[in-house]
Amino acid sequence: MKHSRLLLITLTALSLTLGQSAAAIEVSAPEAPFSFAPLQMYDFPQKDFPITRYGARKGDAVATMKAFEKAMAACNKAGGGRVVVPEGEWLTGKIHFRSNCQLFLSEGAVLVFEDKPELYLPAVHSSWEGTECMNYSPLIYAYECENVGIAGPGTIAPKMEFWRGWFARPQAHIQATRQLYAMCSTGIPVEHRHMEEGEANMRPHLIQFNRCTNVNLDGFKIRESPFWTIHLYLCKDAWVHNLDVYAHGHNNDGIDIEMTSHAIVEDCVFDQGDDAVVIKSGRNQDAWRLATPTEDIVIRRCTVVQGHCLLGIGSEMAGGVRRVYMHDCHLSDAAYRLFYLKTNHRRGGFIEDITMENVTGKSVKNVFEIDTDILYQWREIVPTFETAITRIRNIRLINADCEQAEAIYRINGDSRDPVQGVLLRNIHVGKVTGYINESVYARDVVTENIVWDNFESSQAGFTLNGFAPAI
Repeated sequence: MKHSRLLLITLTALSLTLGQSAAAIEVSAPEAPFSFAPLQMYDFPQKDFPITRYGARKGDAVATMKAFEKAMAACNKAGGGRVVVPEGEWLTGKIHFRSNCQLFLSEGAVLVFEDKPELYLPAVHSSWEGTECMNYSPLIYAYECENVGIAGPGTIAPKMEFWRGWFARPQAHIQATRQLYAMCSTGIPVEHRHMEEGEANMRPHLIQFNRCTNVNLDGFKIRESPFWTIHLYLCKDAWVHNLDVYAHGHNNDGIDIEMTSHAIVEDCVFDQGDDAVVIKSGRNQDAWRLATPTEDIVIRRCTVVQGHCLLGIGSEMAGGVRRVYMHDCHLSDAAYRLFYLKTNHRRGGFIEDITMENVTGKSVKNVFEIDTDILYQWREIVPTFETAITRIRNIRLINADCEQAEAIYRINGDSRDPVQGVLLRNIHVGKVTGYINESVYARDVVTENIVWDNFESSQAGFTLNGFAPAI
């Protein structure tokens, strides 16, 4: 018995010496309408690696970028800990993670990313709107890491003057998207899809965790983003909590959860120029190749100030989306939709077992919408290489209250595989200004206690004071 106890103590001491967490942080979601095992989040060792120790200098983006690289390497080699950004404004280029490292933003720390594309080269394995490619590095990037995260009360605030010049879609960008779409559709290997070359103008993500396990994002603020703001891509086990996110530029989704499983997003505020909380699973042939559905996602107690939707599924969802539960969330200003499922005849895949419950909103175009014919600009830009219809089953909106809406619900299914199994229960709208509902190619749509106080027909269409146009 003494030998066994001595062995246990020795192993524990060795574990702590190597920087491994003595105990995981458990995060559960017993309220989910599907089986959701508690998250076992890595507890970062109490060892700090301040960037000033490794040569960071205020106002010097290159020196600070190199300091991050050295600090991440030292933290990883020591078995894990925190790479600390002290108080003050720190100009930098890209930050790349190592396993077992937490980027910690101290009180009063502002991480300012220089908007010079050359600082985000060489190209890394990334994606553009659901299609894999080689592109400029996300400003904060982790690839095939485990036990990584960002925490602290500080702020991430990239410079935006240069990136705003890429918000438009000039002809060179359109041609590059055509080429990328064709490469995806014909199976060209990702390493040959270089989108950083020429004038493709494909902006980098602000934060991307790519093929990572155990991701913890806690407590920091974001102010603006070149492209998608937070992107969890092909990840497992993620906890996103207590964030304050503002980004009102083009394609500024709040958080995109793509081909990712087992995640909780809670107690966050999103104020976006595009969708707020978005569930995706890749585009067309790339998603079919990767064959990784997004599943087992819980979103709770979040507030969206403004955005294109409170919860969006798609339109890049060809790998399939299932078992998503959003509850007790609130739209404090305006959005085009409260709950929006979108796909098209090129996607295939499936959307099933999605529930939104106990949500409130101020002003929306549609409270609930399913549209199977969303192609945006791609309808005319690129051809259909292969037709594949999305299966949509078991979608539920329960207990929703909205002050004003143009319409309560709209379902635009596909005749080749109609939407099946929709429950809309206890939905209240104060004022409806357009129509109550439209539904085509949908079966087993059950509506219970859908009520509105006033119907006041209005010729004025719904508008949103964000960057992107109404769609």
